[in-house]
Amino acid sequence: MRLMETFAARGHPNIRAGHRTTLMVTREPELTSRGDCIVAVAAERGLGDLDPRMKEAIRSRDAGVRLILEAASLIFEVLGRGNAGLTLSNPTDMIARRSRYMCDRTLMVGANKAACDIEPPLLRLLQNPDQVVNVTLVVET
Repeated sequence: MRLMETFAARGHPNIRAGHRTTLMVTREPELTSRGDCIVAVAAERGLGDLDPRMKEAIRSRDAGVRLILEAASLIFEVLGRGNAGLTLSNPTDMIARRSRYMCDRTLMVGANKAACDIEPPLLRLLQNPDQVVNVTLVVET
């Protein structure tokens, strides 16, 4: 089974994308320079807003989860795993984690990339507050 959801977010001048273990998309419209894992703000959805079928699929035993960021023609893709222990309930944030740590903000664990892996051309786009960032989640079970 393959499920997909796409929604919009925006860039922000304080996006630094320096975090080595996580990557986060948030519904919050503002960002301080300390939030170095955040790569997009003002997202149309948080984890709590995902379709219940998508959440169920992410929690299934062998779920592969993909988070795709697209700005202009540049694409960044993170691959990870779902887990039965994920609550997927946070109304504001979604985090891809390299580790196995889980909380209500965790979208995936065992991610192959983090914020620091974003290439400079895409990072410059993500730092533009007028830039629309399309976020696509794909779950395959």
